[in-house]
Amino acid sequence: MTTFARRARAVAARIHPELSLVSFTLLAHLEDSDGCRATDLAAHYLLDKSTVSRQISALERLGYVERRTDPADHRVQVLHLTASGTEVLRGVTASRRALMQRRLADWDVTDLEQFATYLRRYNATSDPLD
Repeated sequence: MTTFARRARAVAARIHPELSLVSFTLLAHLEDSDGCRATDLAAHYLLDKSTVSRQISALERLGYVERRTDPADHRVQVLHLTASGTEVLRGVTASRRALMQRRLADWDVTDLEQFATYLRRYNATSDPLD
């Protein structure tokens, strides 16, 4: 698992030097959730609010994230991807997908099916934060 995590960080750095694996993860979460509060990100990933704040500030400086006032509660700021953020996320996702396809290109169908079975089993039985 350590090797897997190291590879993921290295791939993220090669594909888009401005984005860390954490930044990419936050962007993906914002896309999946169609925006959320910074405190929700901190709670979801069990991170300190200051850590999330630094990451979000960096993403804002890059023009990938923007804050919008929540129409239901004008005291709350909701984070959303900008058009640039959506574009960079799609590019990184496409690059990662292409890399994975190259890595698995010589696997036979039986191996791929078994690998997929193991991944589904792993994802179904574990909390993503464990």
